[in-house]
Amino acid sequence: MRKLLQKEKNMIIKNVNLETVCGITSKLPANTLPEFAFAGKSNVGKSSMINALMNRKSLARTSSQPGKTQTINFYNINDALYFVDLPGYGYAKVSQEAKAKWGKMIENYLRKSPVLKMVFLLVDIRHEPSANDKTMYEWIIYNGYRPVIIATKMDKLKRSQIARQVKLVREGLGMEKGDILIPFSAETKQGRDEILDLIEREASPAAADEGEAE
Repeated sequence: MRKLLQKEKNMIIKNVNLETVCGITSKLPANTLPEFAFAGKSNVGKSSMINALMNRKSLARTSSQPGKTQTINFYNINDALYFVDLPGYGYAKVSQEAKAKWGKMIENYLRKSPVLKMVFLLVDIRHEPSANDKTMYEWIIYNGYRPVIIATKMDKLKRSQIARQVKLVREGLGMEKGDILIPFSAETKQGRDEILDLIEREASPAAADEGEAE
């Protein structure tokens, strides 16, 4: 596999392409490159975070209307891996029927993708995790993954508030001691390098070899 993130002063993502969009009735793509999925509530800032990671302003579609992402979007990164944007959950104005269909679509992806390496779950650092956040956290674990928690919108807090809110999120989700939580701001890009470092390590051939050895 070619070097996926060229390291100079900072990690650089050079090529990004929205390659596949899957709706409720679509067949999942038969990708062979590693996939990294992002889940979160409809208003948690997921599209803004993905744009910040890709260093693009508006490739991942953002909207003033929560619940806009109704598909699974596969972004090819440097021809080396995929960012997978999962539909937002918890939006009150979406019908129960639509919520159920989105839920099945996400579950189908989590269970059937053979190249999914890591799942990131986004929560708003300003608030205690919601019932939907807790359900999604437990659901991801049930499907065999330890989610990395991205606590978004940290720029909305004072520096002195961050440690307290991180503890609130950890306790609210019932995270274990070794589980990873990264405070993140799409505005300042704080947390971006930590997330990309995790992805690079997990996507590397060495990480794949370790997984096979286990």
